[in-house]
Amino acid sequence: MRVVVADDAVLIREGLVRLLEEFGCEVVATAGAGDELVRAVVELRPDVSVVDVRMPPTFTDEGLRAAVEARERVPGAPVLILSQYVEVSYADDLLADARGAVGYLLKDRVVDVEEFMEGLRRVAGGGTVFDPQVVAQLMVRRRRDDPLASLTPREREVLGLMAEGRSNPAISRQLVVTEGAVEKHIRGIFQKLGLHAEDSDQHRRVLAVLAYLRS
Repeated sequence: MRVVVADDAVLIREGLVRLLEEFGCEVVATAGAGDELVRAVVELRPDVSVVDVRMPPTFTDEGLRAAVEARERVPGAPVLILSQYVEVSYADDLLADARGAVGYLLKDRVVDVEEFMEGLRRVAGGGTVFDPQVVAQLMVRRRRDDPLASLTPREREVLGLMAEGRSNPAISRQLVVTEGAVEKHIRGIFQKLGLHAEDSDQHRRVLAVLAYLRS
């Protein structure tokens, strides 16, 4: 897996590089500023980029804006935001093209390296992974024309767990229901969101999660 690492903090950046290399990844570039990230994505086309939100010069949301720009210039370029902060405005933009291959994890809440690497692989493969706190803050921005209004509370619960990157067996264990019940809820979600069977289940799953996060 070819990775670009973008973080202005040298110690964190180099620590991520060593961690990724230990897991067999090839770090093809590092970036300490947003324009460097965009250039690296455009020129090198990595399998995934790991990006901090706050970067020079204002240390507000440059990393997130650069990730959005990178995906505009290289449509669907996989990006995993790894930050201490939740910045919801540009997170919405990151989700707007409905292509998947995006994630948003909080540094302080990553407690298992294997889970982090699994999330990174999921994003590189076109999926999504979001910290529950990020999901909660995005949901605060719910729009009045909520496309999820027709979902039952249980279907919303299942979709929320899908947004966290949980598999069907993991959702089954979390909700203490059978995998068959989980599959039934997911079919209902797909139907109510107008995600038709001619698309692959993985593609429909990504689109359902993105609809949830944007709603």
